[in-house]
Amino acid sequence: MKRRDFLGANVLALAGGAWAARAANAADARSGLDTAIQSQLSPDVQMQFMRPAQLEAAGRKFPVVYVPFGLIEWHGLHLPLGNDALKAHAILVKCAEKFNGVVYPPVYFHDGFRKEHLVPVLTDLFQRLKRTGYRVIIGVSGHNVPGQIDMINQALVPVTADGTVAGIGLWEITLSRGPESGTDHAAKWETSNMMFLYPGLVDMSELGDGPINLDMKPPSGIGGLDPRQHASAEAGRRNVELAAESIGRKAQELLASLPEGQRSFNLEAVAPGRWWLI
Repeated sequence: MKRRDFLGANVLALAGGAWAARAANAADARSGLDTAIQSQLSPDVQMQFMRPAQLEAAGRKFPVVYVPFGLIEWHGLHLPLGNDALKAHAILVKCAEKFNGVVYPPVYFHDGFRKEHLVPVLTDLFQRLKRTGYRVIIGVSGHNVPGQIDMINQALVPVTADGTVAGIGLWEITLSRGPESGTDHAAKWETSNMMFLYPGLVDMSELGDGPINLDMKPPSGIGGLDPRQHASAEAGRRNVELAAESIGRKAQELLASLPEGQRSFNLEAVAPGRWWLI
């Protein structure tokens, strides 16, 4: 064999081996993605997209409803104003995808509204969800201030008083907070969440390359670690995954805490005459 032919044959063999290795690595990567949480949000657990038979079937399978809360608020130049509700809603959709239950549409109220007016409105919402048949109501706020959690829990008190329904208000990371799950204001964690869930809504170029203040004060209004250095879609994926997992386990725990006869979907049918609206 001529040297040129020998080299050619070996180059082809090496190229073939490299191609095979790349194909194997790609297959491994795809396999890993199959087991990892995905960013797409299923419409099958979101109440506004469900048909009556789907809503009824979901309630009978796992009579839990998740209610996300947030507000329209400054989140740096690089993130959407509705970040908090978008984040809470998406985490709850991921929770319902794995643990079942249904997710109510985001509620854009916050503790800056007059509570003497707002808490009764939320109590009315929770009572209506109770009459729909749900046994567990979990309100989750993406706006991490005590006032909003207090507002949710106050509204739940008269709803859960008879012991036939369990409920709780949480921040999205109340149960999962740790090295891989946290929150801030438009910094590492909230930017990472959006990079994973809604990458098209994030524009890091808006932050520029120069110094920015990270103490929540003007002009940047960001609080936490510099998102340009610390944020990533992978950090957001893990944060969402851990939060969703923790909330789902809490839902199971709350349902199990009810008397045995109070753990089933408490509505004869999702149909006119028995149910119409929330």
